[in-house]
Amino acid sequence: MRYVDQPTQPDPAFRLDVGNGTFVTCSSLPAAVGDAVTAAEPLRHGQGNAATGGIWRVRGPVGSAILKLARPPVARADAPPAGWPTSDDPAHWNYWRREFLAYETGLAGTAYAAGGIAAPAVLAASSRPDGQLELWLADVDGPAGFDWPVPRLARFAHELGVAQARWAERVPDTPWLSRGWLAQYLTEGPIRSVRIEPAYWDDPSVAAWPTPVRDQLRRLWADRDRALAATAVIERTLSHLDVWPANLVDDAGTSVLLDWSFAGDGAIGEDLANLIVDSVTDGLMDAELLPEIADTVTEAYLAGLRDGGWAGPPDRVRLAIAACGVAKYSWFAPAFIGRAVHDNLGPRSYGQDSTAADAIQRLTPVVTLLATWTAATESIW
Repeated sequence: MRYVDQPTQPDPAFRLDVGNGTFVTCSSLPAAVGDAVTAAEPLRHGQGNAATGGIWRVRGPVGSAILKLARPPVARADAPPAGWPTSDDPAHWNYWRREFLAYETGLAGTAYAAGGIAAPAVLAASSRPDGQLELWLADVDGPAGFDWPVPRLARFAHELGVAQARWAERVPDTPWLSRGWLAQYLTEGPIRSVRIEPAYWDDPSVAAWPTPVRDQLRRLWADRDRALAATAVIERTLSHLDVWPANLVDDAGTSVLLDWSFAGDGAIGEDLANLIVDSVTDGLMDAELLPEIADTVTEAYLAGLRDGGWAGPPDRVRLAIAACGVAKYSWFAPAFIGRAVHDNLGPRSYGQDSTAADAIQRLTPVVTLLATWTAATESIW
């Protein structure tokens, strides 16, 4: 592996005060930070992911860098909730070493280079005495994805299309890349926490969602296995599988894509479906923009595929985007309906809503889009 800058080797180990009486020890600091730690700022991330030991922006006398710890799957009392389990199996959807390997081998930095998409530079990577993996990345300075206007998201979608055209039906056989990610995610991920009774769909607490929308999504929930099966026959490409604005940074005009923990085999359009829906699900981007986002980034992605050499029919990709979207988010409406009925927002790492009722009102454009996609794809289930 080639590092962009070599870490210094201080002795003894550095102790980072990350707040709330918590300290993290690291055995080295990259030269981008310097020879001392002046501050360590915890960065927001999915708290329920058992593979993530923490993410911090570490500052020193020279500058800053990002420290990310990957945690092995060990039984421990303070482990995150089992909704995001990890594994030692390289084929597992949440294999704990995958992102470390993606950076260490250079895949993260080169996979989408054909489209002009970059990854943060690797400053240092090492194993720790406690069994965790320590990854130091360049601190990319620029507007984060949630601050991008829709045309900037569309430009990224075009770049993604160009890049993924190169990998169409040519996904590398690298053993640690994920395979069958979506099916595993739906088995072990948030769907496990959904608690919904038939009567909930017509509860007054969800009256803000039009009855035809709720009826369509009720059918999707009942037929979610068939919806998932329909995605398995879509043309494959090398996919990131966590494309959303939280993982995007504009570095002086270059699109930088973060968090390669799930990378592997996916359907053409699968990443785009995720970008469209997850742009607004947590309230960090106005949900009223969703129709514009969906139309604009879809057309840009299609243009990118064409410019990248993919010659298939555009309507096939539009159908793939819709199919992947409804399959991945089949649990979304039932989960929020259950929370609304019980007036409980549930776990949230990013969400901006104050009450379950606020979430129901705000998410109306999201469930409306999912219902539209469901109607468009039922014929292929």
